[in-house]
Amino acid sequence: MWPKLPQRMYLQDSFQSRFFRMNVQAPPRLLELGAQCLLRNEALAIMALEELPIELFPPLFMEAFAGRHTEALKAMVQAWPFPCLPLGALMQDHQPHLDTFQAALDGLDVLLAQEVRPRRWKLQVLDLRRKTHQDFWTLWSGMKVSVCSLLEPEPAQPMQKRCRVEAQAGLKPEQAPVEVLVDLCIKEDTLDETLSYLLKKAKKRGKLLHIRCQKLRIFTMPMQSIRKILKVVQLDSIQDLEVNCIWKLATLSRFLPHLGRMGNLRRLLLSRIHILPHTTPDQENCVNQLTAQFLNLPHLQELYLDSISFLEGRLHQVLRCLNTPLETLSITNCLISESDLTYLSQCPSVSLLKDLGLSGVNLTSLNLESLQVLIERTSATLQELDLDECGIMDSQFSALLPSLSGCSQLTTFSFCGNPISMAVLESLLHHTMGLSKLSHVLYPAPLESYEDVHGTLHLGLLAQLHARLKQLLCKSGRPSMFWVSASPCPHCGDQILYDTEPILCPCYLPD
Repeated sequence: MWPKLPQRMYLQDSFQSRFFRMNVQAPPRLLELGAQCLLRNEALAIMALEELPIELFPPLFMEAFAGRHTEALKAMVQAWPFPCLPLGALMQDHQPHLDTFQAALDGLDVLLAQEVRPRRWKLQVLDLRRKTHQDFWTLWSGMKVSVCSLLEPEPAQPMQKRCRVEAQAGLKPEQAPVEVLVDLCIKEDTLDETLSYLLKKAKKRGKLLHIRCQKLRIFTMPMQSIRKILKVVQLDSIQDLEVNCIWKLATLSRFLPHLGRMGNLRRLLLSRIHILPHTTPDQENCVNQLTAQFLNLPHLQELYLDSISFLEGRLHQVLRCLNTPLETLSITNCLISESDLTYLSQCPSVSLLKDLGLSGVNLTSLNLESLQVLIERTSATLQELDLDECGIMDSQFSALLPSLSGCSQLTTFSFCGNPISMAVLESLLHHTMGLSKLSHVLYPAPLESYEDVHGTLHLGLLAQLHARLKQLLCKSGRPSMFWVSASPCPHCGDQILYDTEPILCPCYLPD
């Protein structure tokens, strides 16, 4: 029996609208059964779309997608009554089939081919991203009831305003493009069928169908194929780019014109770019071309350089072309020189860093006074510092401690894989006690926990030393600070974490 409601709630236009505004959950199978019944006659279901209440579109679409009713899907895309169709979220919940994906794109293709679009047409965005609009389909399946922003009509876009002006002037109005939002991961030698089909439709419809890609990952794939894909992507939509290819500089140079057109890029990762042992003038030109592209990236905030073989002695060339201060700078598994470190400490673009990573950069033979200066310059903003596997010795590390003690925003500090003694670890603990936001410290097994010069780790000694640090944390009033040791397993090389008790690697455990 329905609970007594205020009079105004009985005045709603329909049972459906009243039902959804009551915060009362629908029987989970009711809409599904209704959709299944309608789809038994697919032709009838298509005819009914013109008068179908908008509340029934999502559950009917879900049922058609799960049941692979391709003709109904094709028609529903053309009549979709919301500004956005979050198909990617539905594909994550249901195993997508090529035929259902193609049916959705075919419906969009038919829509774009029409000079006069359907009366109820509102579709502006086809979202193929898997992790967006997660609650849309849940809402309309009756599992959760709330107001969905996708129901509200969006303000007129500039393109739509221009269409009205052109119509008043007697000109044939230009149709506004439909945007397809997708995160791309390009890998292997051939494209998967869904991506190939999408690119085919985008190429066919040209200005009427815009592919916008916020995140782009590029792995092993011929450059020719990569460039074909990028030609149909709106490059100014890319905000997050990862290039994980074993490229020579000559190969990279063919990619650079595309990079320079990604004007809204905020995060860039370049990995495994190599040059020949003997640098040639052409290679120097490629390095200059790469760094010059940074002038076209005014919004870049995060820069990750991993295994870049040409970086040594050229870090100033890379960083001097940055327009704005970085929030994240990560240089990993690279060789850098003394002059590189000196320039880094003075570079205007790193004065506001929140995250600094130098993991795998050998600093053993370098004077770390420049690193000390850099830490001091960023002490008001630095939140995460990664100095793993840098070969930092006791004397070098001790010189950094005064600078570290001033990092008021520091939350995480990791320096695993460095030959540090227990005395220096205790000194670090005392220097950082005043950092109220520091919650995680990942440190190497102290030198005293090794049995011999061959690096054999003694788990009992390590447990004792770790207990000693825990005791000092408690005495200092910071028992909740998370100090954990990470060291490579002496048998297999995998990292082992040690907290209060050693977390043994599986190779230690009996069969």
